[in-house]
Amino acid sequence: MKVKIRLPHVFILLTSVVFACSILTYFINSGEYERETKHVGTITRTVVIPGTYQELPKHISTEGIIIGDKVEGEASPVSLVGFLSSIPRGMEEAADIIFFIFMIGGVFGILQKTGTIMAFIQKLLDIFGKSSTLLVITLMIAVAIGASTLGMGEEFLPLIPLFLIVSKKLGYDRIFGVGIVWLAAQVGFSAATTNPFTVQIAQGIDEVPLNSGLGFRLIFFVVTMIVAIIFLLRYGAKVKKDPSKSVMPDDDFSLLDMSFEKVKFTKEHLMVMIMGIGLFAFIIFAVQELDWWINEMAGAFFLMGILAVIISRMSLVDASEAFVKGMKEMVVAALVVGFARGVQVVLQDGQILDTIIHSAATSLQQYHEFVAAGGMLVFQTTLNFFIPSGSGQAAVTMPLMAPLSDLIGITRQTAVFAFTCGDGFSNMIIPTSGILMAVLSLAKVPYVKWVKFVLPIFLICIVLSFIFLFIAVAINY
Repeated sequence: MKVKIRLPHVFILLTSVVFACSILTYFINSGEYERETKHVGTITRTVVIPGTYQELPKHISTEGIIIGDKVEGEASPVSLVGFLSSIPRGMEEAADIIFFIFMIGGVFGILQKTGTIMAFIQKLLDIFGKSSTLLVITLMIAVAIGASTLGMGEEFLPLIPLFLIVSKKLGYDRIFGVGIVWLAAQVGFSAATTNPFTVQIAQGIDEVPLNSGLGFRLIFFVVTMIVAIIFLLRYGAKVKKDPSKSVMPDDDFSLLDMSFEKVKFTKEHLMVMIMGIGLFAFIIFAVQELDWWINEMAGAFFLMGILAVIISRMSLVDASEAFVKGMKEMVVAALVVGFARGVQVVLQDGQILDTIIHSAATSLQQYHEFVAAGGMLVFQTTLNFFIPSGSGQAAVTMPLMAPLSDLIGITRQTAVFAFTCGDGFSNMIIPTSGILMAVLSLAKVPYVKWVKFVLPIFLICIVLSFIFLFIAVAINY
């Protein structure tokens, strides 16, 4: 007899994780490092100062357990009120990303209303004909290059519905559509070549020349992308041959309110597309050269929506309705980012995050260089559950990993490589990654189903990371 397990809603899952981390603040020793401000290019980060860790006594009281009780010079575990307020505070801290998601949802609604999306997809399918494999490979490589070189991640959110449509038109399932964009994005981000949010920040903190060691990382990027493409294509071929082999066999893959009728590609569609691609390219340039971030990107996407309305001669009533409808479809995807940020909030409140980092760094010093390098990878992978931010994790760990790598006899470049792999690949599976959970919510893919699909390729990528890390140690990379 087959037992059907009912999976919890994403909000229940994340609330449970926040609660568990709150409980941990009572059992894990509290402590803290001193910190200083450091500039890496145009980015400013607050980094820890090695050798300054101090354990803090815990202050536990009845009042503290319920409403909180702060005492100077002591750490207070997370109270009941602290736990309940951690998610609202997480939403406050992630407000820029949350409203960015709402904004791109509204703009996507306008673009969908113009008919440009369906017309463009139909044009792509006409160009590639029956060569769906070539189309998938081309799309995955393009996405991966953007993630690997420019650190693109949140920017791909507007493309999720687009790739779902492509997947359905090609005869695949919902998981395959997400995989085209998000598997490629995560592998590209992890196998970082010039990613400014991981490689460049980590190298800057470690005082390694920016973008040095590119050849080694480029080889790793090519190898991991080949593996990822083969993995997804094999899954797609299996699903197309027998839909029951899908990770979501009971899913009817319904894309409500998305027409699949033949849409003629008009001059207006071409103008909207050229405008969209041009603005998207400028956004990428501005992030790199003009120090733009979420708010500026959201504004540029809003401009994209305005120009699309003008070019398509859409009425203001229709444009407003399409914008609101697009935002409504992003509600769960946006709010889940704030729920996920609640984990980091409670760890900081209970002051146990620095303890976890200090314990790991101290333990790694005891091992042989090969084992210690592998330990760095495991540590960075595990820590990403608590700090699902590449630049944030670099600011916290790299000031410690740099002198540690000197002590155990491996290069700082290798320490950077361990960081980028550990921080990156785990983003495929950790539920505390707000962007991952937003993607899955937007695509209507249950978290457990996604993990079932992605876990094999995640493990393969981790094994490849270990292999390349050991090679890096052997050649003194």
